[in-house]
Amino acid sequence: MQNTEYNERINELIVAYFTREISNEDLNELQQWLLASVENKNSFMREQEIWFSTISADDRKRFDTDAAYRRFRIKTQTADFETERSVVFKPWMRVAAAVVLLVSVAGSAFWYGGKRVANQFADIVMEAPLGSRNKVYLPDGTLVWLNAGSKITYSQGYGMNDRKVKLEGEGYFEVTKNADLPFKVATNEMDVQVLGTKFNFRNFEEDEESIITLLEGKVAVDNKIGTKEKFVLKPNQRIVLDKRSGNAELQAFDALRVKGWTIGILSFDEDKLPDIVRELERTYNVEIDIKDDTLNQLRFYGNFVRVDQTIDEVLGVIASTGKLKYIRIDRKIELRKN
Repeated sequence: MQNTEYNERINELIVAYFTREISNEDLNELQQWLLASVENKNSFMREQEIWFSTISADDRKRFDTDAAYRRFRIKTQTADFETERSVVFKPWMRVAAAVVLLVSVAGSAFWYGGKRVANQFADIVMEAPLGSRNKVYLPDGTLVWLNAGSKITYSQGYGMNDRKVKLEGEGYFEVTKNADLPFKVATNEMDVQVLGTKFNFRNFEEDEESIITLLEGKVAVDNKIGTKEKFVLKPNQRIVLDKRSGNAELQAFDALRVKGWTIGILSFDEDKLPDIVRELERTYNVEIDIKDDTLNQLRFYGNFVRVDQTIDEVLGVIASTGKLKYIRIDRKIELRKN
């Protein structure tokens, strides 16, 4: 009895998923069931195929049950004559006939229906406001740290048919391994695909460079602009993409340094001043204006602890190089040539 009740519960969750009436709590329960075994996933896919086919058939023409039975009439042929005889359908056989017909029309109808249902699920957005960081776990257990002013977007059905997220800003990922469903991060400039790994992806819209740094495992990277190369990164390597030219460069890099921001450390490694300025604006929630364009080409090194060091202390260290000076009035800051 307990097993029967459990199966009924799973059926209820699947129907709720297809009808868009599933709650977040029930969605997590269904995802855990899917991840429990290959058999569960295959069973879900069979139910999905039948459901999608039904949707498509209803869009074109109302399903005629009697016509399904007529398709099961059997034709026999001998050397001397041809006869036609009908199969007598019992109730359970009539249901089977309907199911078989639905499966037979899957083909393009499956993809049409699938796309329609998938598009009806609302996207989930996770954000880190300016001046803060945010630590989140995706439904499959993947850990994501979001830097200030960043966000990720993923479908409510994440983890069922795919594991895709869209990133705006900077995120550090520790991906749960799943060979059947590769984890993908999409941006306008570069895409990343992994099975299970740790990496950092920095791609703020206003930054001149997009950077992917690998700590563990292996990732495949597609450059979607300019030369459109494909890369495979190994640990302690990074890809630096110039958004203006589209050129990407593979570099050796101490990857542990890039994780510092998740614990409040600001680390600049020959970064351009405009990129540093934007990082400081997001981290300290201030407005910084570079008043002299010649400063835009300057690059700086430095490590700072956000909790212990104020914006004045950070700017004071940068100004101590003698290359610029700063003027601050409340939250507004001006950088000028020295």
